[in-house]
Amino acid sequence: MKHGFAGLVRYHAKRTAITGGLEAAHLLARARLMGAARGRGAIFTLHHVRPKVPRAFDPNAHLEITPAFLEEAIVTLKRDGYRLVPLDDLPACLASADNRPFACFTLDDGYRNNLDHALPVFERHGVPFTVFVTAGYLDRSHTLWWETIADLLSVCGRFRFDFGAGEEAVASDNLAQKQAAFDRIAAYVHGSDEAHALATLNKAAHEHGIDPLAITERLTLDEEGLRSLIRSPLASLGGHTISHRALARLGDDEARREISASAERVRTITGRRPSSFAYPYGDRLAVSPRDHLLAAELGFAVAVTTQPGMLSEAANPHALPRISLNGHFQAARYVTALGSGIPFRLLARRAG
Repeated sequence: MKHGFAGLVRYHAKRTAITGGLEAAHLLARARLMGAARGRGAIFTLHHVRPKVPRAFDPNAHLEITPAFLEEAIVTLKRDGYRLVPLDDLPACLASADNRPFACFTLDDGYRNNLDHALPVFERHGVPFTVFVTAGYLDRSHTLWWETIADLLSVCGRFRFDFGAGEEAVASDNLAQKQAAFDRIAAYVHGSDEAHALATLNKAAHEHGIDPLAITERLTLDEEGLRSLIRSPLASLGGHTISHRALARLGDDEARREISASAERVRTITGRRPSSFAYPYGDRLAVSPRDHLLAAELGFAVAVTTQPGMLSEAANPHALPRISLNGHFQAARYVTALGSGIPFRLLARRAG
């Protein structure tokens, strides 16, 4: 219990610190200070867009925003002077003499709510967007481990799990224990052979009546759904691997196959290979310079990370930063703060 409580304290302290930084950045932006921090523009990343359904235990809440907030974000960015352009136009925008800031919207994984709830908002405001498709979710061959853990912990007060040294009991009676268990399993996924870790997790889920592939089917679009999505001229698809594993932890041949095969799977739906790619997880531990080179060699015009930052002419087109619209910070002033670039300039100064 003690370790779970300590984890919750750290979690809330981090959220408080981020909130304070966004509030300060919003004030600086409103005062038109540090205007150069905005650079040429930004790429925003989202996952779920859906009406909020309260859950007692909701470790993935940061991955969802409401349709109302998406609309608010679009209106705010337009008010703040942003042009909202397709991701495919990004290289031309960076090369252009037009210095007006621009922004692109991207959504990772291919969730059903991207069609049901995000598309109507984008269409209402005439905003283009790109959905990065994980082919293993589309084809119902791979599972979303973060959703599987959340469902498992929601129904279990205690279960057994093998972290590599034999099965052990994992307590999850209260919210603190559930969060600690979630964090521990997530660390195991990220710190070991990912495919083996997911097989272990899926086994534990099945033992408690949870079908991980049914979660995939419930949450993500199939081929028919993606075809419905791209009937809108505002929508485009990009690659996002087959299995959603961290590429940096894969060998050269396997990483190449993951990237190339996902592009080919998108081509079977759209009729052409996608020009854009998103690295799974997208942070410095999950993406390496080798992966940037692979994306370039395989013909992608742009490849995006989840490392936060603004765009510039000097940016590596195969290691582009993105800014998360986080479910914990759904307010127009936070969109202004993020779009100002000030939080990332302040972080860079602290790191220096």
